Amino acid sequence: MNRISDIEIFVAIVADGSFTAAARRLGVSKSHVSRQIQALEDRLGARLLDRTTRTVRPTDAGLEFNTRALKVLAELDEAERAVRDLQSEPRGVLRVGAPVSFGLRYVAPAVASFMSRWPELRVEASYSDERVDVIGDGFDVVVRIGQLADSSLIVRRLARTRAHIVGSPAYFDRHGAPETPDALADHACLRYAHQLSGHGWTLWGPDGERTVRIDGPLLADNGDALLVAACAGLGLAYMPDFFVGEDVASGALRTALDDWTTREVPVAALYPHNRHLSAKVRLFVDHLAETLRARPWRRDAEGQA
Repeated sequence: MNRISDIEIFVAIVADGSFTAAARRLGVSKSHVSRQIQALEDRLGARLLDRTTRTVRPTDAGLEFNTRALKVLAELDEAERAVRDLQSEPRGVLRVGAPVSFGLRYVAPAVASFMSRWPELRVEASYSDERVDVIGDGFDVVVRIGQLADSSLIVRRLARTRAHIVGSPAYFDRHGAPETPDALADHACLRYAHQLSGHGWTLWGPDGERTVRIDGPLLADNGDALLVAACAGLGLAYMPDFFVGEDVASGALRTALDDWTTREVPVAALYPHNRHLSAKVRLFVDHLAETLRARPWRRDAEGQA
């Protein structure tokens, strides 16, 4: 039995003063209205309406029930309105995850400008280079860089970036530049702890894909630490252009094996499937994509410059 429907029918009768008028307003038959009121009174064990051939008036019990029923319907309307507002304006808490260095450079400014636009929103941002479980850890959206494994998550490609092997001019003056991928075995290579290829660098060039084993004096779990070491002349680093672009442009770093580092990798936002995607996720991902669009290193999501 639809208790809300019974309440709506009852308050319509009290407001309109007749079964016929209430039925017309609600778009149902008069007999349906009569049956529902009879069922409501039977369930409550009380007579709610006094009926005559000309009028329908609430009893004392009916007046009490009508007062409380109006409050119930008003609360229900407010609840539905609140949910609809959540689908049109970002509210509540948005949990965002991103790699540390990329997150601080690009996601954090996007979060700040997004929050300025939507002051009723709260954001919980986690910047970590470790892989997180988007659903299990309760994230609304996570930014990832690189090739993505198949998953049940929705993937929104935001941009593409290209990796480069870089070193300082001082390093190249001392050790020269590698001319082939195999020559990297003779160089000090600065390693990223979370790279998927373990102790190797995967390169793409004229002969296809190559994974070469590398070693070096530094293993770090953060890209900025590798960037500092590369600029200090400690070795070669293999890093995306959003890290090294400015230093290459200024001459603080030089690139090597350019023909072997041309493959582009995606920057993507991942979020759980939801038939009714919340406004906070939808609008934030759109805002992040728009923010990244202005970056000089950015290529479009299809990989074209």
